[in-house]
Amino acid sequence: MASLRCNLLLLALLSLAAAVSAHNITAILEATPEYSQYNSFLTQTRLADEINTRTTVTVLVLTNGVMSSLAAKHPLSVIKNALSLHILLDYYDPAKLHKISDGSVLTTTLYQTTGHAPGNLGFVNITDLSGGKVGFGSAAPGSKLDSSYTKSVKQIPYNISVLEISAPVLAPGILNAPAADTNITGLLEKAGCKTFAGLLVSSGVIKTFETAAAKGLTLFAPNDEAFKAKGVPDLSKLTNADVVSLLQFHAVPKYTPKGALKTSKDPISTLATNGAGKFDFTVTTSGDQVTLHTGVGSSRVADTVLDATPLSVFTVDSVLLPAELFGKSPSPAPSMEPVAAPSPTPVLAPSPASVEAPSPLGASPPAPPSETPEGAPSDAPSSEAADSTSTNGAGHVSSPALLMTLLTVVPVTAISSVLLS
Repeated sequence: MASLRCNLLLLALLSLAAAVSAHNITAILEATPEYSQYNSFLTQTRLADEINTRTTVTVLVLTNGVMSSLAAKHPLSVIKNALSLHILLDYYDPAKLHKISDGSVLTTTLYQTTGHAPGNLGFVNITDLSGGKVGFGSAAPGSKLDSSYTKSVKQIPYNISVLEISAPVLAPGILNAPAADTNITGLLEKAGCKTFAGLLVSSGVIKTFETAAAKGLTLFAPNDEAFKAKGVPDLSKLTNADVVSLLQFHAVPKYTPKGALKTSKDPISTLATNGAGKFDFTVTTSGDQVTLHTGVGSSRVADTVLDATPLSVFTVDSVLLPAELFGKSPSPAPSMEPVAAPSPTPVLAPSPASVEAPSPLGASPPAPPSETPEGAPSDAPSSEAADSTSTNGAGHVSSPALLMTLLTVVPVTAISSVLLS
């Protein structure tokens, strides 16, 4: 019996270890040099981060020769849009390509989620052709199937599939996209951040932002309501140098789209970072929500105002207050004192009530199985379960041990309670 318990607990731990593993498109493509240019552009545009945060995705890759022709004479923002059309938000492996119902399907791409694709220009047409061939083309009316499936590169079932195609899939006008509006103050005012925009102009920090934007800049702009919130300091009482540092704290000196923020684990430096102070913040995610933590408070990333390489502009719900200027958030330690103070607690332990306590516990074991998550995976093979079969394959990374420990506590406890009953 003891051996059975150990085996079940070990199985639970191994299953959870597989569940929190993730794919890494950069590592997958590094194994094949003929995709080095494609891989490089995924990194430059930060599309690799977007791919790595998706639980179900298919990547249509191009060889170096094809990628060179596509990238020639086009700015990085246009290349990003074109490659976004090659990232399908569904799982297609070679077998599924030949089992498409009615022989043809329109599938959503990452490009459709950017807001830059009018109508159905963000969809790709996949058609099972005669002779075992599979064609790919834009879903726009009148578009041809100019590309075809060449070979399979890598599959992690139901999680990620990487397929090589013969030519790029191009939606009408995608390579002729107009240059993005990089008037930062104009963008901020339209997004409801007039107070922040005014501070940038009056302090002269806007010139620093405009210069940095050429090489890469990510801006987190508090909306107008954020400056009226309780706890926001009176900026008129700050020195000019402190106001500049506060404003620069809202900018990261590199292009960091939302997908890259989701995968960030280390503290992120800002334009205010210098030898005298870190002026950095950390990021946490919950689903699609991204939250920034400064050490004084936290703020949710609300909306994307602009995502056009090399500039990203987001609105945030709160003013970002650096600990270097406003100190760290109060320690919760004092709230622990009332909890530790009561001394009568040990006196209650030997009372008759504690003797009768085991009887309800004897009736409780039937309840946990109905609440246990063990039944959930049986409904369908999740991407996490699929990863458990390939944890040593290329493109996999495991989550930190601390996260693993937290995720294992609940299921292991549930298994233990059933076994001990």
